[in-house]
Parts: sequence; structure tokens; C-alpha cells
Amino acid sequence: MRVRRIFSIALAALTLCAGPVFAAPSGVVRPAPAFTFGGAGGKNSLASLRGQPVVLVIATSAKSKALRSQLGSFKNVYHDCASRGAVFIAALSDGGTVPSNIPFALAANPAAVAAAYGMRGDFLIAVIGRDGNLDLVTDKPIAGARVFEVIKNNFDVQEKARRELPKGPPPR
Repeated sequence: MRVRRIFSIALAALTLCAGPVFAAPSGVVRPAPAFTFGGAGGKNSLASLRGQPVVLVIATSAKSKALRSQLGSFKNVYHDCASRGAVFIAALSDGGTVPSNIPFALAANPAAVAAAYGMRGDFLIAVIGRDGNLDLVTDKPIAGARVFEVIKNNFDVQEKARRELPKGPPPR
């Protein structure tokens, strides 16, 4: 019994010294589930949008109160988001069109997208960063300004800022 305990302690010490065995793939903390959507030239995939932020809105119906509320909050920030290359995609389970002047691409299989993103109610919004990281997911409508802030300060930008911080104590 004593040998087993000594072996366990030695193994734990070796593990601590060796560091983690697995490395996170390319800095992406929460990879966004893949899906396809319609667009110019046929079907496109989320992977084809790498390098662009994506705002994904999922709803059971185009008449959803939460969806309409979210669309209303996008009016004031759409141009700011679009200037940063944001692509807006909707997955509507009823197969309807998005009641908005904002150009939305439509997901090819809304039910599968809803399941992949863990939608439990009748609405969900997700913001996917340029790096493919799932930066924000919520089942409540959020302010358009919050969506823009997430796009502006995505994980990629935060990671770069962390690397650029000076080492050591601040200068006096």
C-alpha cells in the first residue's frame, strides 16, 4: 500500500513538472459549432467566414417577440458592425424570412443549428469572433451596443492586448 502511495505522489510531481499534455488549438477557447447557410453562389459554411465576426440569431418563428426586439436593437449599430466585417445570419425554424432591412443570410438547416447551439426556448443569439471562437451566447435579447462591443473586443483582440502588455512593474 505504501509503495502505491509513493508512486502516486511521484506521478503527481512528474505531471506538475511536465506541464499540460494537451494544448488548446490555435487559441480558440470555445469553437463555434459549424453550420451552412445560403449566400451568393450557393451554400456557404461558417468556416468560409473565418476572419469575419458573425452574428447568429436563432428563433422558432419570424414573429417571435424576442426576435423582433433583437432586430430593433440592431438598427442603431448595424453600420458599425458591418464596418468591422460582421455577417448577420438567421436560423428561423418556421422557414420565414427575417422582418428587417438588415441583410441576413439564412441558415440551411435551422433545427440543426438550434440544436448545435443548445437553444432551449424560442430565441438565441450568438456572436462568433473572427477566430471562430464563440464569444457570446444568450437566450435573451441584448442591446445592439453590447453586440458591437463583443465584436470590437473579441477574444483575438483581447489575446493580442495581453501579449502587448509590458512585463514587470509599471514605470514611475
